[in-house]
Amino acid sequence: MKVILQQNVPKLGKAGDIVEASNGYFRNFLQPRSLAVLATPGAMKKREEDVEVLRKKAEKAHQEALDLCKKISDHGVFRVGAKAGEGGKLYGKVTNKEVAAVIHKSCGIEVDKRLIKLLDDIGSLGTYKAVVKLATDAQTEINVEVVMEGMEDKPSKPVQPVADAEPAQEEELAVAE
Repeated sequence: MKVILQQNVPKLGKAGDIVEASNGYFRNFLQPRSLAVLATPGAMKKREEDVEVLRKKAEKAHQEALDLCKKISDHGVFRVGAKAGEGGKLYGKVTNKEVAAVIHKSCGIEVDKRLIKLLDDIGSLGTYKAVVKLATDAQTEINVEVVMEGMEDKPSKPVQPVADAEPAQEEELAVAE
C-alpha cells in the first residue's frame, strides 16, 4: 500500500516521501503515531501544495542568507579583544564563539558559532581569516583582527614612519624656546 510520510521515519524515508508499506505496518505503527497517511488522490494533491510551499520557504531562506552574507562582508574587519602577554601571544585562544559575539555586536546579526570556521588557530595578536557559512552556497570570508583587550572599540591607527615624527619634534622645540 502506498503511503505519504508526514515525518521522517528511519529506514523508510523522509517527510513528504511516497513509500510502499505493508498494511499491518501502516495500521499498527505509522497511522497511530501520525507518521503517515494513505496516498489517496486528495492527499497527493495536498502533498503537492505542501511541496510548493516548502520550496518557496527554502527559496526565501536562501535569499535571506545571501543578504546576510553581503551585510557581513560589507562590514570589513571585525575586531576581537583578548588578553595578551609580551610578544603578542594570547593567554588563551580566540574561538568561533568570540567571533560570533563580535559579529552580533557589530552588525546586529546573530550567527551560530557552528557556522563560523576559523582558517587558522588564533593564538596571538594580528589579523586572521574566517569563513561564515550560512547556507550551502551562501558563505563569506571575513577578516578578524585580534587586539589587546579594551582596544577593540578604538579605530586602528596607521603607524607613522620615524622620519615623519622627527620634524614635528623639532617644531615643538622651536616653539618652546
